[in-house]
Amino acid sequence: MTLTDEILKLKREKKAIILAHNYQRPEIQDIADYVGDSIELSKRAMEEKDAEIILFSAVDFMAESAAILNPDKKVLLPSQGARCPMAQMLRADEVRRWKRKYPKMPVLLYVNTLAEVKAECDVCCTSANAVKVVNAMDSDTLLFGPDHNLALYVQ
Repeated sequence: MTLTDEILKLKREKKAIILAHNYQRPEIQDIADYVGDSIELSKRAMEEKDAEIILFSAVDFMAESAAILNPDKKVLLPSQGARCPMAQMLRADEVRRWKRKYPKMPVLLYVNTLAEVKAECDVCCTSANAVKVVNAMDSDTLLFGPDHNLALYVQ
């Protein structure tokens, strides 16, 4: 039995689905149930009613998002070292400092942040909906992070 066969057998036995980010190697994408970007994959995980386990072959913040959106399912991240550099750029304590310094200013965060950081914001956005979200906010000024380039784009 090949490694691929063993993985597929375990996937069936454990009622698991495999979600792979677009940047994963072809061998991983080939055995994945779904391949896509972070938001796409989290939505797929929510739609998958029969799965008990979600194996998220991606980076930390994506698996965290899937776990938040699927509280009744076990979410596994194959590599604990799979970190998104951008998600590591902003910490929850920094957002709390911003909020203390600018208490009336809304906080908008790019979805590529860790769950503990997202918990401190008013709204999260994706690169696809950032302009729409900013335009819908009732403020001329807001705190935005951690993607500086996206902030410049929506300005």
